[in-house]
Amino acid sequence: MADPIKKILLRNGVVRWRTMVDVGKDADGKRKQLTITRDTRAEVVDERARIINERRTGQLIVPSKMTVNQLLDAYMVSKEDDLEETTIDGYENRLTHIRARLGSTQVQELTDTHVEEFVTWLLTEARRRGGPKGTGLRPSTVDGVLGRLRAALRYALRKKIVAQNVAEFVTVPRKARKQDRRDNQREQPWGVVEVKEFVVGIREDRLFAPLLLSCMGLRPAEVAGLRWAEDIDLEGGALGIANTRTMIRNARVVEKDTKSEAGERTLPLPEPVRLALMNFRLLQEAEQAKLGEYYLPSGYVFVDEMGQALTPRHLREHAYRLMAKMGLRRVRLYDARHSCLTFLAVSGIPDVILAAWAGHTNASFTKKKYVHPTAADMGAAVIHLNELLGVADGPSESAV
Repeated sequence: MADPIKKILLRNGVVRWRTMVDVGKDADGKRKQLTITRDTRAEVVDERARIINERRTGQLIVPSKMTVNQLLDAYMVSKEDDLEETTIDGYENRLTHIRARLGSTQVQELTDTHVEEFVTWLLTEARRRGGPKGTGLRPSTVDGVLGRLRAALRYALRKKIVAQNVAEFVTVPRKARKQDRRDNQREQPWGVVEVKEFVVGIREDRLFAPLLLSCMGLRPAEVAGLRWAEDIDLEGGALGIANTRTMIRNARVVEKDTKSEAGERTLPLPEPVRLALMNFRLLQEAEQAKLGEYYLPSGYVFVDEMGQALTPRHLREHAYRLMAKMGLRRVRLYDARHSCLTFLAVSGIPDVILAAWAGHTNASFTKKKYVHPTAADMGAAVIHLNELLGVADGPSESAV
């Protein structure tokens, strides 16, 4: 067998040693070889043995000039069959920052220092819109960007492009999170009194029923996706959630199934909501009779006076106008979902039912993200503490 290690004499008289090692096949099935050149034969022998051993044990990382941009392209191709269009758009939006700062860097040259400096840049300079250009992003946004970078590098790790994920343990500094909480205190969802005031104030509004659906915990996209024939059972008092109509960047409507398997669910209709839907159905029938052939029946519940389907954006903007008209504290319409789930939780509804109502698989996620008890909600705890601390009986004579 021929010696795989060759002696090379350079033009300047320097002697080098070289060998070729098979390292697998490329995407087209062609054999890939790695050239090893060292100053001594012993160095070549050792390196050749290392590569052969790592290839046999599945640990070999072949040198590559792949850039971060190329990795992100490959990563997104790998996710095409797993992600919905709206999710892909969200991913691409986060990847924009990675491409801008790290895109031209070779993946195998990327270090945790690069990632740490990237996080600093995100927190101080990366904003492109939604505020003064050139200022920092909020930690929650940085978490999302960093999460996509970690995921792309996990893909690279799985494909043997890198030996380690240099972003795996890089996080947003705690100091930045604390400062963000001080600077951006989020408006709390409505309490029970505010929800009731809103419900009373919108009784005569044409969109009373769709707004009530928001108040019973449906996402705006779920309200917009409801269909009379397929999803609403007024006689049985039930509502099925299997279809949503959401928007990409508030510009284009996308119709799809629910966000997750748990999101596809059937909910019993509270009697006030059932009656509101019955009245809304009668109103739509009257509007259709009035317009005749000019009415455009779409089959959706949430429609305008001509029968055309409306969007989550229409629902949000209409709700905000009503809040302003009634002088109510403005909160996100989505936070009506938080208010509903908080009310159910403090009312003693079991966690498993709470999660099922919300359309979640994990009850702990529901409670962590959607349940926000207020001081008023803690009244029941005070009653029990009165009993524990003896306040109900008053001070004893010995204490006087």
